Amino acid sequence: MSDAGCYSPSFKKPSDVLRMRKKRARSETFGGKVSSPVVSVDGVRPFSPGPLLSAQCRAGGAGVKRRNPFANIENTYNENTYNSPKKRALSHTVCGIGAPDVKTTAAAGLDGKLLHERVNAGTSLREELLQQQHQLQKPAASISGDESLFEEDLFEPVRSDPVLKNPDGGAVCDAGVSDPCLEFPADWSLKTRLLFTSPQLFSWAEQLKAQEEAQGLTAHCRAAYASLPANIQEPRGCAELRCGFQQCLQYWQHPSFSWLSLFPRIGAERKFSGKITPWAQDDNLQQSLMSDWSVSLTSLYSLLKARLCPYFYLCSHQFTVLFRAAGLNGAKSISALLTPTTRGLREAMKAEGIEFTLPLLEDKKKSRDASEVESSRQADGEDPAKSGEDVKSEHSENEVDDDDEDDDDGFSWLQEMGVQDKIKKPDAISIKLRKEHREVRLDHRPESVVLVEGSNTFTLLNFLFNCKSLVAGAGSQAGLPPTLLAPTAFRGASLHTLKARTVNVKTRIRTGYQDVCSLEVTGPIMPHTLHALTQLLKPAQKGEFSVGLYTHEPTAVLNVPICQTSEPDTLDDVVQDLGRCGLQQSTVQQLAAPTTLGRSALRQLHVRGHSYSWRS
Repeated sequence: MSDAGCYSPSFKKPSDVLRMRKKRARSETFGGKVSSPVVSVDGVRPFSPGPLLSAQCRAGGAGVKRRNPFANIENTYNENTYNSPKKRALSHTVCGIGAPDVKTTAAAGLDGKLLHERVNAGTSLREELLQQQHQLQKPAASISGDESLFEEDLFEPVRSDPVLKNPDGGAVCDAGVSDPCLEFPADWSLKTRLLFTSPQLFSWAEQLKAQEEAQGLTAHCRAAYASLPANIQEPRGCAELRCGFQQCLQYWQHPSFSWLSLFPRIGAERKFSGKITPWAQDDNLQQSLMSDWSVSLTSLYSLLKARLCPYFYLCSHQFTVLFRAAGLNGAKSISALLTPTTRGLREAMKAEGIEFTLPLLEDKKKSRDASEVESSRQADGEDPAKSGEDVKSEHSENEVDDDDEDDDDGFSWLQEMGVQDKIKKPDAISIKLRKEHREVRLDHRPESVVLVEGSNTFTLLNFLFNCKSLVAGAGSQAGLPPTLLAPTAFRGASLHTLKARTVNVKTRIRTGYQDVCSLEVTGPIMPHTLHALTQLLKPAQKGEFSVGLYTHEPTAVLNVPICQTSEPDTLDDVVQDLGRCGLQQSTVQQLAAPTTLGRSALRQLHVRGHSYSWRS
């Protein structure tokens, strides 16, 4: 081939090229090339994954592991990586942890200043990671979505399977728990789930006998409540406890369809899709459903007015209405809260002559006006200790719509300057649009909650009968009347039972694992149900349990306080007037007291030594 003109002496076969590359790689590895010294910090893994590395782990510096570009420094050292003592001890032995310090030797070829910076950076990083690990190992006093975290005197759990979560789905908040009290404030928001956790077993709530179930249903219909002892030694053998538990799970609902879950209604289009809805295309059936629904709503309002029903909820696909009897939550008369609302709905209510207020906006305006008056007094040098009645009188005298004044006299200063002809004023349409923009901003927000009191609630009832937006005209909920929920029976109502199940799990503590018993209750949980269950569980669980509360978020704002112009009735009078409403006397006392939660709702509830503490 040497005689041929196409032959090239530098030509090599592919096999020869691969052989030379392998030979070059071996020569570079064992030929005495020294890699650059690497500064390592004890206890910190430089790369992920892999065990803790140090200078001694890299034999002669050969085969240094390259940096993983996808490694996250926050995940390179955590408590779950080496949770086994054997693995941790083996890792420390292999990597040479505990051997003489090699930082000085590894940094021999580096500049002194650069070495100092790297060592300081590694030390600060190690301290930060160890501090994060220490914070994760601290016992938390919050209730999770799947398990409960207890106080330090009972448990000291750390992260384990299943992962602990907040009832809202986010991280566990660090907000302080309230001081222990003998009673917790009433929460008027609707709950979708309750998770009770306790070191004591919930076996007494499993597999009720047919006789116990029948007695519980009868006691609920007759509003007969049995008194339980302060401490029950054998809860599983206590028939009164099991009957009372069945009684607490009952509620009344209209309409009722076995194949449809009619709560919640807001944002539940996906849950209704694919279900059989024969009324969607049948106008006669829709009219029949609305006629029965109107009868049920009228019956509920009559019971509420006679104080035979303490409260009830109306849940539509767009808003929720809470009707309460006179005396509850400190109200002097019947009250109704509607949330969330839109500008169109509020305008329609005004057109029907319904007088209402926006309590959250009024409270915000009052606090802003009070701060402005206080600052102006301090600027003028007046006495800041002026009585609150004088402040209120000043605001009542000057309580004129600021927007109207701006529209009429907002441009009078232009005439004083003599430039009224040179400045183009906004027209009436622009001014109207600016006003509407301020009102539209409230739509579907908690600040849009509407309060109706007194005789206006009856006008609101008539408005709901004729409101076209009360029933969805299209979509998966088209033609379906709103859901009515009440603690007592009414015309057309069906008796339903909340679902309850018990689960026993294990949670990690410092000395090992400990059993945690849980009781889960799901369904439309009303305020009286929460209070009745806590009163029932206190003697059964020896006064030690926690509750995680899952709130139907559109109803969380129903805890807004109601300001009354006249003095409300005393608590004893309210309890006496509502003695036939079907609730326990202690529950009526709790619901009659003005709530202190504001626009928030209960998220966690702890019972320690028969005392309550909570988070909202």
